[in-house]
Amino acid sequence: MSSTAQGIPGLPDLTHPHELIQFGTEILKGSLLFVFLVIALGVAIALINFSLRRQTTEQAVFFGEWAIRYSQLLQGLQHLALILILLVTGFFLCSTLSNRYHHWEQAMVAQVVESVAGDKLEQTAPQVRYVTQEPYTYNTQVNGKIVTVKATQPVTRYLNLAGSQIQVKLNQSVDVKGRSSIYDVDYTAEYKVLNQLKNTNNFFFEAPPPNGYSLLKSYKVEREGNRLPQTNPGDYGFPFELQPGQETTFRVSYRAQAGPRWVYSAAGQLLSQFRLTATANFSPVEFASGIVPDETKVEGRSTQFTWIFDDNVSVKNPFGVFTNTKPIRNTGIIPRLLLLAPAVFLWWILLLYLSLPMSLKNVAIAGGIFFACLLTLTYLGRLINAQLVWVMISLILLALSWGLGINRRAAIGAMVCTIAGAILPVFGLLIPYSGLTLSLAGLLSAVWLAIRHWYSFPSLLQER
Repeated sequence: MSSTAQGIPGLPDLTHPHELIQFGTEILKGSLLFVFLVIALGVAIALINFSLRRQTTEQAVFFGEWAIRYSQLLQGLQHLALILILLVTGFFLCSTLSNRYHHWEQAMVAQVVESVAGDKLEQTAPQVRYVTQEPYTYNTQVNGKIVTVKATQPVTRYLNLAGSQIQVKLNQSVDVKGRSSIYDVDYTAEYKVLNQLKNTNNFFFEAPPPNGYSLLKSYKVEREGNRLPQTNPGDYGFPFELQPGQETTFRVSYRAQAGPRWVYSAAGQLLSQFRLTATANFSPVEFASGIVPDETKVEGRSTQFTWIFDDNVSVKNPFGVFTNTKPIRNTGIIPRLLLLAPAVFLWWILLLYLSLPMSLKNVAIAGGIFFACLLTLTYLGRLINAQLVWVMISLILLALSWGLGINRRAAIGAMVCTIAGAILPVFGLLIPYSGLTLSLAGLLSAVWLAIRHWYSFPSLLQER
């Protein structure tokens, strides 16, 4: 597995045993420090009590005031400790979910890339080769004198094909173990050769089989209906004679299996009277290399692409057909949301504290509901649109937040806090206009707090 699919580097993942052990060790160290502070505070109180043992009045006054302040401090620390526990636990939960979701997204992208950029079957245009004698001169020394010698040497040249009529039928097999898909290719092509030379009539028709196949069968080359025998293994050059001005036709056919892409390469030749028709009996499918076909016909699940080049057309890149896949968009949105979720939770809790009387039980339940909603969003977002999932979850969250109020006004206040502090921020992190949505959520929060505390909003504690 590639390193890009292992998760987000540097984030804790509680599904990893070594990180879980490390997290438990840190909790143990923190607990020991807290116990030490409690013991130190008890020792300090005992020492102060011992020093004031002879001054009964001052001792009573000191401990009376201190007891009230200590009680208030303990009550505030209880809320602070609960919020910190929820934040820390929620952070580790969200970081783990973020790593898992990132891993799932990268694995999905890798699978799509493998299906699109995997093996391919590349058919190269045949070449017509001939050998001609060309004169050349060289200098040599004879009896101490420099002499220029004229001679001839064999040089290999090529004729351009006079015409190409190609039919390709493609069928796709997807139930192949270890492969995303394979193509079953039925290839038939007729090539016209015209001898435009005056002094040459001996040629070689070189028609090698395609590159990248896993299975090739029924490969044959025919001239004017007569099959040409292959003389040597691996040698796909077929000699023939053609008088000046004459024309002949070759037919190449085969059946093959290969990866999910078929392309045709002109091999640097100028294409004339060229027609390639590729019929893909599956869907979705698209043309490759950006060479737009002249004709496209769709009938049910079958798509036919036709490329037509009339005279002296140069095509640099191989062109053909590949299995199309839907583009993968909006990756990384859920992992980003999960990393920012503890901050959103803190925003929501602070709004509730500034608007309603919150007990420890209510804070704990609200924290559990919030992170449970995120957990549901994470896994349902893999199946359907994440924005639609959050809209449905928001309705449930609003209905549950109504129970935070002791009366109707308080319940309405709790719903306003939930919309401004939880629903809008999360929704803003799921859509492209995150900054605008978060700004609206912040403005709504500020307006609500201003109305609640500055403009004599009716008490939320008032009974029905």
